[in-house]
Amino acid sequence: MDGSRSTLKVCLAASGGGHLRQLLDLEPFWASHDHFFVTEDTALGRSVARERPTEFVPHFALGQARLGNPALMVARALRSAWTSLRIVWRRRPDLVISTGAGSQLFIALWARLLGARIVLIDSFARFDRPSAFARLAGPLAHLRIAQSAAAAADWPGALVYEPLRHDTCEPIQKQNLLVATVGATLPFPRLVDLVLEAKRQGLITEDVLLQTGDVAQAIAPVDGVTIVNSLPFDELLVRLRDARIVVGHGGTGSIITALQAQCGTIVIPRRFELGEHYDNHQAEICEAFAARELVQVADDLASFEKALHAARSAPPNPVRTDYSGLAQVLRDYVAAI
Repeated sequence: MDGSRSTLKVCLAASGGGHLRQLLDLEPFWASHDHFFVTEDTALGRSVARERPTEFVPHFALGQARLGNPALMVARALRSAWTSLRIVWRRRPDLVISTGAGSQLFIALWARLLGARIVLIDSFARFDRPSAFARLAGPLAHLRIAQSAAAAADWPGALVYEPLRHDTCEPIQKQNLLVATVGATLPFPRLVDLVLEAKRQGLITEDVLLQTGDVAQAIAPVDGVTIVNSLPFDELLVRLRDARIVVGHGGTGSIITALQAQCGTIVIPRRFELGEHYDNHQAEICEAFAARELVQVADDLASFEKALHAARSAPPNPVRTDYSGLAQVLRDYVAAI
């Protein structure tokens, strides 16, 4: 082991989208320790695995039952439990830091049973109340950290760390490009159809790069649209630097990444009632960012057209998440145990 590192073995556990990005932002803490990641097999997860020791666990969530597929949830939960046990038994972490969500539940459980300390950092996506993962896994945690005061008030014993900061930086020269992405985890055909229809009708005048995820049927080509199933995270960052406008789902990681790249940002929240997600937390996220005048929210073609006009005319309002203070909280916690 590198002599500059401590003997503490740290497991960094998160699902494969914005949850994982939050752990990456904590590198000032975990880089000095022997560490490994546990995540899902997504584009971002594979990007991390190319550079860091990484284990994959199956995706599962309680919402799969809410969407009418309890058998799938149970089957994946059992696979996740077994895979997680093997990982924890073999790796034997001393400390687990997890930002959720469901796929990391058994990592926290088995690690706690085998004597590890557990730190839960609830998702930045939860502005108003703790997530289902936080409520379910909370009893396993030695330290709970919420990222808003409202969520902490409803999560007994939680510390509060609010990471959102307004940024000041030199303007980025943009190209006549719109990037649309469904994210790393779930398909989102409504977003794909909306972008394609807006391009067909001439509402989108920019060139379009559209990341669709895995789709059941081939998508008919549309002039001016480049369609890809997946986009490695590093390449996505390059494209966002060029893009004038980004259209994405309502995940916090995707929103923050677009805002950091000084893109006009349009968000289309996945909705539970349409079978697009496990609950309506994306709508809550979008409303919170829209209230801060950081994003435009759309749900249909009419609202999307208005959002396009607003995104083109609004000046960049870059924000970032600053986790340096939280890294210090973790250093102090480790020093005290």
